[in-house]
Amino acid sequence: MKARLLLLAAVAAAAAGCGSSPPSAESVVRAWSQALNSDDNKGAADLFAPGAEVVQGSHVVTLHTHAQAVEWNSELPCSGRIVSIQSRGQTATATFELGNRTHSRCDGPGERATAIFRVVKGKIVLWHQTASLVPTGPTGSAA
Repeated sequence: MKARLLLLAAVAAAAAGCGSSPPSAESVVRAWSQALNSDDNKGAADLFAPGAEVVQGSHVVTLHTHAQAVEWNSELPCSGRIVSIQSRGQTATATFELGNRTHSRCDGPGERATAIFRVVKGKIVLWHQTASLVPTGPTGSAA
């Protein structure tokens, strides 16, 4: 509960910043990652807009309600520590190092996963998993 309150306070503070502009895509992604890593599925879901789309391969899900967003976040088997993030306007691309969550064992601990986030008015409207952009192993060849 304390982590959720801190998360909500951070998002509110970002939203209340200069000229009441909405938080940046990067700050929303960081808040989502923090909530997910703290097993705060409700806090993570609070960052999704009604009607947000989630794309994983050919599977597309629309999160019409907050309850669906809570359920989707709770079903993610892995936590994700941000190892790289790039942001431009409403879009942020983040690469995560996967790990176990309190309630589940990750199916790929230590692996990297990348997602593209589109954020509008401080809410995630698109979460799209893509190929990892950060090398996961040696990049040179043995000669």
